[in-house]
Amino acid sequence: MGMPWNPEKMNKSTAKNRTTTELDRLLKQVRNCVQCASHLPFEPNPVVHLGPQARLMIIGQAPGTRVHNTGIPWNDPSGDNLRAWLGLTREAFYATDHIAIMPMGFCYPGKGKSGDLPPRLECAPLWHDKIRAHLPNLQLTLLIGQYAQAHYLKDMRKATLTKTVRAWREYLPLGFLPLVHPSPRNRLWQRRNPWFEKEVVPALQREIHRFMHARKK
Repeated sequence: MGMPWNPEKMNKSTAKNRTTTELDRLLKQVRNCVQCASHLPFEPNPVVHLGPQARLMIIGQAPGTRVHNTGIPWNDPSGDNLRAWLGLTREAFYATDHIAIMPMGFCYPGKGKSGDLPPRLECAPLWHDKIRAHLPNLQLTLLIGQYAQAHYLKDMRKATLTKTVRAWREYLPLGFLPLVHPSPRNRLWQRRNPWFEKEVVPALQREIHRFMHARKK
């Protein structure tokens, strides 16, 4: 005798499959995007890494050369530092049923006078809202660096990045948590701001644990 027919379960399954298919189509468009190709130093290689069930989104700046070459986001020393802050292994970090990773600029923007250029301005207005609309379970978005914070917090930002990050409790009820960039270049900033390791990192790890534990239920 077969299993009894459950229309509610069937409807949820159908909706989930439809969402996945629509997201797959959207991500294919993103990865074929050449909107700002004439401004890039290399062929476009948009880097996003996500799935429709993600509850946490990480929004950084733009890929560096190593990420551009591998197509793997945060595949560099900055990523190692970020995973340490989150308390996650590489395997858990790249599990798309938990975490969505999307930068402000999807492609490597090129070199400037003092490091990489800022993220291209075309990506976020063109793709961010469309992608987030296909992630119905999102509960928290990490805003890493000034560009992500400017785009999402707008006039809710403080006068400086440091003050914005220190006010993280104000943004948490809105679904955002601002962070300094985990680049090794920011070690001096961390030494000057010990409250970050004492307050923000433990709170961040508690949030991550809550999301991961919830997905196991």
